[in-house]
Amino acid sequence: MKTINVKIPQFNEIELVLFADEHNGNEHFDRSVLEQKIDYVKNHENAFALLNGDIMEVATKNSVSSVYKATDPMTQIREIVELFEPIKDKILAITTGNHEARTERESGIDISELVARQFGIFDRYAEDGAVLFVRVGRGGSHGRPICYTVYFTHGSGGGRLAGGKINRLLSLASIVDADVYVHSHTHTPAIVRQSFYRADVHNNSVAPVDKLFVNTGSALHYGGYGQRAGFIPSSNKTPIIYLNGRVKDATATV
Repeated sequence: MKTINVKIPQFNEIELVLFADEHNGNEHFDRSVLEQKIDYVKNHENAFALLNGDIMEVATKNSVSSVYKATDPMTQIREIVELFEPIKDKILAITTGNHEARTERESGIDISELVARQFGIFDRYAEDGAVLFVRVGRGGSHGRPICYTVYFTHGSGGGRLAGGKINRLLSLASIVDADVYVHSHTHTPAIVRQSFYRADVHNNSVAPVDKLFVNTGSALHYGGYGQRAGFIPSSNKTPIIYLNGRVKDATATV
């Protein structure tokens, strides 16, 4: 599994703003929702971005969404590069989603990788997801930064009801041990906590820790194939994750 390492010792707390399921190019895409989040990261010194897939719609002739109603993929790429250019150096990690994967599946071209290379952050690109190690502040022992592990992946499935979507989010804990889990795809903003006993092999002990699970929303208005399929409208709100650099404490709000 890929790992990405980032050190941000200059802040006592950072805000991790999540970008996923924006669906730029979809006829129901609300550009203002995406622009507001980008402006937030740009205007807050301690705010950083994580791109978790389906940033672009990428309709193809074999996809559910209509290739005739969406803007063409090249236009979508240009727009996303232009939109994220002001905060490209604040993107901690980027992955791909099932929509971008359409292009890779039909042509072998990974457009999410192209965007990452354009921004000069290919080392922070993980096609399937990764564990992000973020070191924040200097509140650890001997004034060291506090390390958080964030497992992120775009995800899949979840069903129509909220319970199934939350179960899909929580199932990430069976893949890897992390402090924070980020899942997207289901367009349902959610924050869940679970307690967990972590083994300490150096001291032959276990310690209770809290795991934070976060699911993202979308930037789509209701309509299209989602309405035809009977899915409920999506919230355009997405949680923000806060990583404390004084004491180890990961929280989120939506």
